[in-house]
Amino acid sequence: MEYGKIQNKGQAQIFKNQHIEFLTKTHPLVIWSLYLPVLFYFPYFSIHDLYFSVPTSVSFFLLGVFFWTFTEYILHRFVFHYQPISKIGLRINYILHGNHHEFPRDRERLFMPAMPSILLASIFLTIFYLTLGEKAIPFFPGFMFGYLMYGSMHYAIHAWNPPFKWMKGLWRNHHLHHYKHADLGFGVSSTLWDHIFGTMYDLKKEKEEKEKVKDLMF
Repeated sequence: MEYGKIQNKGQAQIFKNQHIEFLTKTHPLVIWSLYLPVLFYFPYFSIHDLYFSVPTSVSFFLLGVFFWTFTEYILHRFVFHYQPISKIGLRINYILHGNHHEFPRDRERLFMPAMPSILLASIFLTIFYLTLGEKAIPFFPGFMFGYLMYGSMHYAIHAWNPPFKWMKGLWRNHHLHHYKHADLGFGVSSTLWDHIFGTMYDLKKEKEEKEKVKDLMF
């Protein structure tokens, strides 16, 4: 799906009601503060109260991180970039993700706002518990840590140049997703699933258009 021209200034107005509009914005520190207790308490509870061994708890935590990378790819490709036909569908698409493509410099919408984030996290926790039982307790904080790292990486890609040479591929992949072709490069924190599912850019053939990249950064 192609989006409107990139806007270098301002931010989208999603809702006319100023109170609802306020709830569509957040800061990374707000989201981190929401889930830090989960990251610390759930592993502690799994070891201290559920008597999982440390290696078992760590293994399920890391499995949760890995599963997040797959979830990130699936959500970005098939939910955020679904192909709407109706006006309602187009509206939903713009609220979910289209506004970010139009206003990539809007740093207040790089993380999902608190209320929908908590709702979705609760749904995922319920699904994990129904499928994994008590093993969901060490698995879920890993999943949420993956989400927090994804959001932080997304923020960093729009804010700064890559701090390490080995990270250039991640930066280039997401920049190309914005200004080249939005139907490729769905991985943000990892390009693993883009390679597996054939949606990875050939970075060796893609020139870095510095002016277009500047349009995406703070």
